[in-house]
Amino acid sequence: MIKYNAMELMICVAARLLEDGATVAVGTGGPCAAAMLAQKTHAPNLYIMFEAGGMAPQLPSMPISVGDSRTAYRGLMATGMCDVMEACQRGVVDYAFLGGGQIDAYGNLNSTVIGAYDQPKVRFPGSGGANDFASFCWHTLVMTQHDARRFVEQVDFLTSPGYLTGPGAREEAGLPKGTGPYRVITDLAVMGFDEETKRMQVEYLHPGVSFEQVQKNTGFEILQVNDVRETEPPRQNELRVLREEVDPHHYLIGRG
Repeated sequence: MIKYNAMELMICVAARLLEDGATVAVGTGGPCAAAMLAQKTHAPNLYIMFEAGGMAPQLPSMPISVGDSRTAYRGLMATGMCDVMEACQRGVVDYAFLGGGQIDAYGNLNSTVIGAYDQPKVRFPGSGGANDFASFCWHTLVMTQHDARRFVEQVDFLTSPGYLTGPGAREEAGLPKGTGPYRVITDLAVMGFDEETKRMQVEYLHPGVSFEQVQKNTGFEILQVNDVRETEPPRQNELRVLREEVDPHHYLIGRG
């Protein structure tokens, strides 16, 4: 049996969602590792984009920021934020990875404050380019730990739009039809969104995890598809590439 930790599982699952030839906007950390893993395994033509302007690099090692020179290594362009956001607005970005301190049942994200905006308990860095990515990229992907403090009934501040208040709400707000949250990958499960209600639903449970465990760690009623499946564990080659080429110093996977 191959041993792995929760972070390795999340990265491998996220990487499998990125098909060859797709375009993905990422930041640093787990999403970047997932994009690198996909590029070094099944998706050599994955077009990776960074908020600060790196376009389609062949990443040699893990960047420490979105402005790191490695984000343009052997890339097609070393441009700026305006060109990256314009690409999103033009509808040519398939996937965007986002995160935040809170997420609700409709995939709305908060990376601004916990508590009242004027007198917050916690203040986060804010949107950066996250709102643009969530608004205009076709599919939003989220990687996060799964606990009731993050998965809340209503976000304290709406930084990045998911499906807002439900069906049709994105379109009424002026956002492109067909865009929105796609998958949420956590240390417990993989969630998608119900086509009719636009609410989050469990599609895959990680090995050894029950639906009851997921619900206990979710601050709202979470749905589940009729045929919930078990997540495929990391494959041997995925782990080899992840450990030896993507994150050889275990900056990320060592935390799992």
